[in-house]
Amino acid sequence: MTPEKTTFKTSRTAQLIYQSFYCALGLVAIVTSFGIFDDYTMFRWDFYVHFTNLSNYFCIAVMVTQLIRTAKKNEDSYVTAVPLLKFIGVLAILLTFVVFNVMLAPARDPQLNWRVGSLLAHVVLPILYVGDWFLFRERGTVKRYYPIASAGFPLAYMAFIFIQAAILKFDTSILIPGTETPLIYPYFFVNLETQGVGGVAKWAVLMFVAFMAVGFIFYGIDRLLARKGKR
Repeated sequence: MTPEKTTFKTSRTAQLIYQSFYCALGLVAIVTSFGIFDDYTMFRWDFYVHFTNLSNYFCIAVMVTQLIRTAKKNEDSYVTAVPLLKFIGVLAILLTFVVFNVMLAPARDPQLNWRVGSLLAHVVLPILYVGDWFLFRERGTVKRYYPIASAGFPLAYMAFIFIQAAILKFDTSILIPGTETPLIYPYFFVNLETQGVGGVAKWAVLMFVAFMAVGFIFYGIDRLLARKGKR
């Protein structure tokens, strides 16, 4: 639906500027995820196993799609591109933001947290992505099944990790560069050797439930903002 009166939220110009800025920073984040900024002689071939990178790649792809749609339209209106994927990206990137800043960042060397790649992937891009969802999408459009569908993202990630582990014959001698962490188990909650099948299954259920719960919170926020906007 195209609103009768143009506002910041429906402004095509504002959307183009915001989305272009995000995509430009996203491109920098993708390059840094390959390790080139840390050491230009070394390519981080393990980039594809990290949830941080994959969640950011997903969100960047969604934003590029938005940018293309916005560039093609001729009128001021709300952003309507790939609404379900946009919602899934919000929850995935929020998980990246919260887990890193609450659990991982305090335990790391502070200098690592202030590197360009870390700041972009863990702070700047997540905030901008969630901000885009609040700023430029019409309220009250989130479907009730979105939270359930979004819970499939972490499960798909875990499935991907185990498929890779099977391809590599569960070889834990292949390590993530510069660490003692096996490539096939980049995070503790997917490590079959330390968690066991039952432990990994427990984490899978917890992540599924947590994603759904947060998803329904955002669904509620969307409905609440829609009602307030009609007053």
